[in-house]
Amino acid sequence: MRRGEKELILRLDALPPAEDALAILENQFVTGNNAAAKQVHQALEDGYKRLLEPAMETELRVLTKQKADEEAIRVFAENARQLLLAAPMGQRNVLAIDPGFRTGCKVVCLDEQGQLLENTAIYPHTGQGNVKNAEATIRQLCEKHSIEAIAIGNGTAGRETESFIRGLNLPGITIVMVNESGASIYSASEVAREEFPTQDITVRGAVSIGRRLMDPLAELVKIDPKSIGVGQYQHDVDQNKLQASLDDTVISAVNAVGVELNTASKQILAYVSGLGPSLAQNIVDYRNANGAFKNRESLKKVPRLGGKAYEQAAGFLRIRNAENPLDTSGVHPERYAVVDKMAKDLGTTVSALINDSQLQKQIKPQQYVTGELGLPTLTDILKELAKPGRDPREQFEAFSFTDGVNEIGDLKIGMKLPGIVTNITNFGAFVDIGVHQDGLVHTSQLANRFVANPNDIVKVHQKVQVTIMEIDVPRKRISLSMKTEEGAKQNNQSRKPFAEKTKQDLKSGNQKQNFKPRNEPKDADGDLQEKLAQLKGMFK
Repeated sequence: MRRGEKELILRLDALPPAEDALAILENQFVTGNNAAAKQVHQALEDGYKRLLEPAMETELRVLTKQKADEEAIRVFAENARQLLLAAPMGQRNVLAIDPGFRTGCKVVCLDEQGQLLENTAIYPHTGQGNVKNAEATIRQLCEKHSIEAIAIGNGTAGRETESFIRGLNLPGITIVMVNESGASIYSASEVAREEFPTQDITVRGAVSIGRRLMDPLAELVKIDPKSIGVGQYQHDVDQNKLQASLDDTVISAVNAVGVELNTASKQILAYVSGLGPSLAQNIVDYRNANGAFKNRESLKKVPRLGGKAYEQAAGFLRIRNAENPLDTSGVHPERYAVVDKMAKDLGTTVSALINDSQLQKQIKPQQYVTGELGLPTLTDILKELAKPGRDPREQFEAFSFTDGVNEIGDLKIGMKLPGIVTNITNFGAFVDIGVHQDGLVHTSQLANRFVANPNDIVKVHQKVQVTIMEIDVPRKRISLSMKTEEGAKQNNQSRKPFAEKTKQDLKSGNQKQNFKPRNEPKDADGDLQEKLAQLKGMFK
């Protein structure tokens, strides 16, 4: 409503009519019908219209704005968290493509660490000769860099480029469409210029697309969370509160996953608890000067990283192939001693204990409870020993859109298509079905039952199956449904008896007394007044 008022489409009046308000005041303050009463009435009318009414409206607007902001921020933060925790493909040799028609497709090759190896441009959509050259280039790059996966941005020419790449029949290579929202923001940012000072923005954007496939979290933390393509009215809410909430969300996501100390960028290190931009930069500088960290203890040698920062951050930092196997896990260095004692009591080593589930089952955590170490912490330690350094994110699954459905004009009502949830709001979920225009699944179409909160049914980046309900090509609007056929049949059956009975009543003339067909409006006003009276009685 506030957006409508801002666009001068609506006019909001959030107060009762002045006559009703004055009647309430007169009942409280005016008695009798004399000159004094008339003066009091005039004072009430002036005081209400000049002072009380504007003050009430201002207060109500502030309160409703605050409530709306809090809800919008909550929705945005939840969506951002789900997107940050999307399933990663992991370390692979990736060829990434930022698609385009006239300007061509920018192609980059990345190694397992996400480092840029080579970049070029192909023009598969501008002519037959260029198509052959594009085919040869892609095959040559895949062979040269042992490419394991191809990431294609889902923007302009994305589906066409995907069809071209799939038509090459590249054996053993996974082809994935990647959401490129915010990639252009990153490519023009200070972070991108620092990483690739000699490359243009198209190369930087393609690199971002490829890295998102490998590890969405590590790449998305480089972008302002407001630009990653999720949320509900984020530009209309209190920006300070929104930023604080999003920062908390990113910190929570980063710490939940953990950070590989020897490969992490300074951007993701800055979100680790206890660290910040300054200490993150110091860690990267120390790593560049002295080589990879061999254990967590060596973190203490980083300039200005004191004991308190080490205590807060150490448990969230991982070191692959470390000297101490616990450095790979989420066990805090302060608790290494208790794990050593567990291994010693079982007559084995920590390495053997981590690799042997049967030995872990023999541990009785109650034996190790102390005044400083409680049972919940010990339970968490045992879970971590079972899966050291486990990633809480889901397993990556390759996804592809339906072939031949590339534009909104290719859609037909009733068509069933696979899609990916791109955004969630309080009124439904937006789903990308590969036609350059997301469709909306309204809350009433999310499931065969009543849905109060869309997040109970879907998550951002979830793969779903949808049915086309309505298509509005001029306005570029697509209505989708996630209801199953069984649910739809049940809904139809539940409505059918009433509909049939109504038709029979109309034919036989046995309408109820208060039933008024739409083509007989002579008593409609009386019926409306009766309904309004009933409603007023309910709300009293």
